[in-house]
Amino acid sequence: MRTFDLSPLYRSTVGFDRLFSLLDQTAGVDAGVPGYPPYNIERTGENAYRITMAVAGFGESELSIESRENALTVKGEKKVDEAKNGDVLYRGIAGRSFERRFQLADHVEVKGASLENGLLHVDLVREIPEAMKPRTIAITTGKQSTPQQIEAKAA
Repeated sequence: MRTFDLSPLYRSTVGFDRLFSLLDQTAGVDAGVPGYPPYNIERTGENAYRITMAVAGFGESELSIESRENALTVKGEKKVDEAKNGDVLYRGIAGRSFERRFQLADHVEVKGASLENGLLHVDLVREIPEAMKPRTIAITTGKQSTPQQIEAKAA
């Protein structure tokens, strides 16, 4: 069976395109990875994004966030205290360990994270370097400038 790596296509987006995620799921890239914990990705500004994950029952010490080489990894490891839990008749709140990875586009940086009311918020910003931003070039009319005149204008 042939597999396709769609990761180069992620770079042309801001890193969060639903179409590519659907293609990855269809191709089996995420096979074996459960949909836990659920998450939302939202645009909060022109170049600002926020990932919100439902991590009910996890504390700050049980969560870790790592950003490396255009990838964001969020891990959660629940420390179970058997003596404290007692007899559980029904467990509906998942407390299992998880690892969720997100592909980030070029120049997307993690600006911070916060945990409130069982939701982990990770704020991202896309900062394009000044050298890569578009710039306008002035158009002059009339006679051609010599290299010496161009240097004089620049100084």
